[in-house]
Amino acid sequence: MHQPLERAESAGGMIRALFSLRDRSQVLLPLLHGILLALPVAGVTGSVVALFLWALDRMIELQWSHPSLLWGLPLAGAVVGLLYHRHGRGSEKGNNLLIEEIHQPGGGVPVRMAPLVLLGTLVTHLFGGSAGREGTAVQMGGSVAGGLAQWFKVGTENRRLMLMCGIAAGFGAVFGTPLTGAVFALEVLVIGRLEYGALFPVLLASVAGDTVCSAWGIHHTIYHLDVPQGAGQHAVLEAGLLFKAALAGVVFGLAGRLFAFLTHSLQHGFARLVPKAVPLRPVAGGLLVIALTLMLDTRDFLGLGVHAPPQGQVSILSSFEDGGANPWSWLWKTVFTSVTIASGFKGGEVTPLFFIGSTLGNTLGTLLQAPVALFAALGFIAVFAGAANTPLACTIMGMELFGAPYAAYFATACFMAYGFSGHAGIYRAQRVGIAKHRTPPEPATPREKPGQLSSKPAAE
Repeated sequence: MHQPLERAESAGGMIRALFSLRDRSQVLLPLLHGILLALPVAGVTGSVVALFLWALDRMIELQWSHPSLLWGLPLAGAVVGLLYHRHGRGSEKGNNLLIEEIHQPGGGVPVRMAPLVLLGTLVTHLFGGSAGREGTAVQMGGSVAGGLAQWFKVGTENRRLMLMCGIAAGFGAVFGTPLTGAVFALEVLVIGRLEYGALFPVLLASVAGDTVCSAWGIHHTIYHLDVPQGAGQHAVLEAGLLFKAALAGVVFGLAGRLFAFLTHSLQHGFARLVPKAVPLRPVAGGLLVIALTLMLDTRDFLGLGVHAPPQGQVSILSSFEDGGANPWSWLWKTVFTSVTIASGFKGGEVTPLFFIGSTLGNTLGTLLQAPVALFAALGFIAVFAGAANTPLACTIMGMELFGAPYAAYFATACFMAYGFSGHAGIYRAQRVGIAKHRTPPEPATPREKPGQLSSKPAAE
């Protein structure tokens, strides 16, 4: 007899709980707080990334119109080395410093990191160094976030959040991939885990950063991947093609692993041969890049590699066409970029990894008798997924850059690459949350406290 009344009271309690001011404030106030922290970071980061991309285009144009600038690369290396030797204290770790500060806040991220990496990257590209742009954008975003956090006098947790927003805004703006930027900022910190607590502010920062960058008139490279007629929103899944994508993913993961291994090994080699007190490591790296260019008699492996230089033939865009790369293009780009980055030039690894992956995909597509353009796209995202240990972000990047119809193939290649790339990626400050294999993570370093996730020392 009393059941309908009890049900009504129960339903009324649920409705009151759903709309209670206290419950709403527990959700809305942190959300509003996150928005107030994310938007200033995104606005400033989007603007400085726009300035960077505009200036980078001018440097590349100058390098192409004056090829003899390559001979000045060792001198440019001396300038970069001296600049960081005198003014780069606390900034030389680059992206690893940002990851370390998010994991365990210490001395903070210096504001001078932004102008230093901006100038260093422009000099690197003006004289033909093989480097990217992601590292610069992310470091500028982190530097902006660190400066605003200091200005706002926020606490430790808010500073961590702002640094993640800076990473997301920088990554999303530099490539025009806001969803990828958000997931990348959450996924790159710990292998095997995502920080969902910062999801909305980081997503907002990435979208806003990309929007601000575009509002300044910056345009990103557009990639086209043809979809079979009648496929609609999803390409038809073919078991044979999916198997080939998985097999290629294994190779992409090993290529990402090789890049990280070679770069870190060369860093240690340069450190042993050239004392840190003498800022001449980039000089040695510049001489090696010149020697490699003369030996191969091609400029294909200098600079970003998105477009082929006037005197070159191979690029990221050419790799989407039959015959657009030779079987060893990916390996030579690996060598050129590892020498450039390991010796101390500035820029980043991601765009060169796109080159490595797309040219390797071109070769694998030919060998496996698969669509070359599709496999170039798979390599584009999967080598980066393996080298950075960010398979989810790279799968989303595939959909943002090439469209959603091939999403299953993107995910297959990225997840396989992630599984076969090992734990030692390009960001050595990453921690191991969930190991990829049964091999236990490395023991904690002295900086960590008991109970913290395992980490690896940051590269010099």
